[in-house]
Amino acid sequence: DEREQTLNQILVEMDGFEPTEQLIVMAATNRPDVLDPALVRPGRFDRRVSLDLPDVEGRKAILKIHAKGKPFSEKVDWQKVAKRTVGFSGADLENMLNEAAILAARLNKKHIDMPDLEEAATKVKLGPEKRRLQSDEDRKMTAFHEGGHALVSWKMPHMDPVHRISIVGRGMSLGHTMMEPVDRVHETKTHLLEQIIVMLGGRAAEELVFKEMTTGASDDIEKATHVARAMVEELGMSDLGPINLNPQPRTPYEQTSVSPEMAAKIDAEVNRIMEKCYKEAVKVLTGMRDVLDTLAAELLKKETIESDDFIKLIGPKAALAKA
Repeated sequence: DEREQTLNQILVEMDGFEPTEQLIVMAATNRPDVLDPALVRPGRFDRRVSLDLPDVEGRKAILKIHAKGKPFSEKVDWQKVAKRTVGFSGADLENMLNEAAILAARLNKKHIDMPDLEEAATKVKLGPEKRRLQSDEDRKMTAFHEGGHALVSWKMPHMDPVHRISIVGRGMSLGHTMMEPVDRVHETKTHLLEQIIVMLGGRAAEELVFKEMTTGASDDIEKATHVARAMVEELGMSDLGPINLNPQPRTPYEQTSVSPEMAAKIDAEVNRIMEKCYKEAVKVLTGMRDVLDTLAAELLKKETIESDDFIKLIGPKAALAKA
């Protein structure tokens, strides 16, 4: 009731403006989908500005704002930092610089440098490091799992380059494989399928090496299934055709628009995509088994491998693409 009264009062005030009154009403929301229709109809707010996540130039400008007053090293490459932080919001970037400053202070540094920013960016994205007590077998499984992700990504021609591979736990994960993301406006079917193949690379490596399945792939499988289902239901990127088949009702009162027969076809199509992508991941790693062993051994020794060391160990992606 209180919310309705507030809305009505706002509408009355907006309708009551005199032609000569110098008054501007500004409002912001991150949930435009739940706004009352009376607020968004023509004539209420004359200008609407949508703010998406910043692109590389936007991130560079935001970084300069939040970098003021902090003692950064002259060697910091802000263009590289901006490229490294694809998908970060303005708040994420501010948080990253604050985390980098805290890290440098803990290490008694006089300046914040690139390693501090790199660690801060990883912390914002994946969470802080967690040195869990693990058995040798667990560490070995994690090393092959992450190695599987990295090698499958390296093999896929449209995937972003590998940025870092680590078997040091962060958040709820026991390890991570990070890519150097590129700002994209459009997603292609080929790139989405390659993403699914890479996500299933960890499970494929586990089965190939240990002839066993572990719980470590649960998050990968969930994300891969979500992408496959979106391709079928929303994006029209399947054999069912270019049609929106999303069976989820948008409101509690809306009935699903998909018949049980079509729902079964959707499930079958999602299953087909997942199986095809998994077989491709297994095929890639089977042909690179020696390289997988080498990479896993290096991970067990160093725990974290950066992109330069990965390229030295495996070779450049461009050479593979030409081959």
